[in-house]
Amino acid sequence: MNRFSFFSVLFLGIFLFASCGDSSLDEETGLEKNFHIEGQIKGAANQKLKMEAQSQQGVISVAETMTDASGNFELDGNIPGMGIYSLSLGETGKNAVVIPMDVNDEVVLNATKETFAITPSFSGTKWAKPLTKYMILFSDFAKKQMEQLPKIKDPEKQLKAFTELKKPILKFSQNQIRKDPGNPVNIILVNLIMPSQESGFADWDPANLDDLRKIETAFQRNYADSPITGMLSQQVAAIDAQYQGYQQANSGTMAAPEIALKNPAGTELRLSGLKGKVVLIDFWASWCAPCRKENPNVVRMYQKYKNQGFEVFSVSLDQDQAAWKGAIAKDGLIWPNHVSDLMGWQTPLVQSYGIQGIPHTVLLNREGNIVGVGLRGEQLEQKLIEQLAKN
Repeated sequence: MNRFSFFSVLFLGIFLFASCGDSSLDEETGLEKNFHIEGQIKGAANQKLKMEAQSQQGVISVAETMTDASGNFELDGNIPGMGIYSLSLGETGKNAVVIPMDVNDEVVLNATKETFAITPSFSGTKWAKPLTKYMILFSDFAKKQMEQLPKIKDPEKQLKAFTELKKPILKFSQNQIRKDPGNPVNIILVNLIMPSQESGFADWDPANLDDLRKIETAFQRNYADSPITGMLSQQVAAIDAQYQGYQQANSGTMAAPEIALKNPAGTELRLSGLKGKVVLIDFWASWCAPCRKENPNVVRMYQKYKNQGFEVFSVSLDQDQAAWKGAIAKDGLIWPNHVSDLMGWQTPLVQSYGIQGIPHTVLLNREGNIVGVGLRGEQLEQKLIEQLAKN
């Protein structure tokens, strides 16, 4: 259960620093029209088409127009620079597509009313073709997710299936970014190569960090004044620093901070007392549904490997002792090492172990050094087997 997002989605955090009006106000405000979009949306006769952007003051209208009886339209307005904009059809704003507009862009958009926000066709700019291809791939990805994933009940198998389904759109995004790192479409594609909220760096390709740096360099060269470039630079720096920390934490050279807390009976247990064993520190809580769902897998591994020198050291972020004890019994957590200070998220261990969400696992070698963080399922078991084989 995530306490907060591992990384924010880039384009949702972008703010544009300008006061933009719709096309009818250009002469009054003195803003020169510096973009043009035209095309046809079949089945969308006499519909409002509006372009908006996020600002520090909230959503602002950039331009709007009406389609004619055949769904044809022309939209002109002023934008302060390269950025992410929302183009919506109709009055509600729900039928919308996100586009990476730049100054002097002249775009041709063709779609039907039904496919407007799903698989529209763009042309006329360097971002048009890759965005059109991306949206086709994303539509196929989303459709297959809805069809296949609900049929898979096992969380680990579901994650594998999700990863497999994601490969075509991920490969496309990586190839497009490497081919043209300065393309505005990368503002959207970059989210595909960010570490995931669920597993962080555990299954992340470090080559993505090089790709992020390439995008940042190209944007600094081409769009130095854009707020998006500044936001991207901050996120790349944060990912870089956290990845270096992740590598160090998994190198086996960093000692795990001591944990000395009481078990349900009131007896103090120390993590250091298990040195010589391969130890899984499992941060969890009775109220954490993902933790409870993961517990059977931890029980299975404990039963399978306990005679080979494997121990589990469970640290609860509960505040209610009765709920904590009840969950231990109900989930059959049969190992003896259960501790908590009953401080919930206020426990100092959140900071000392860098916990952003639970379940959170930390695997220690026999010397008490950290060799894995955030591992679950098959990845955890493979790392465990590797450590148990070392004498």
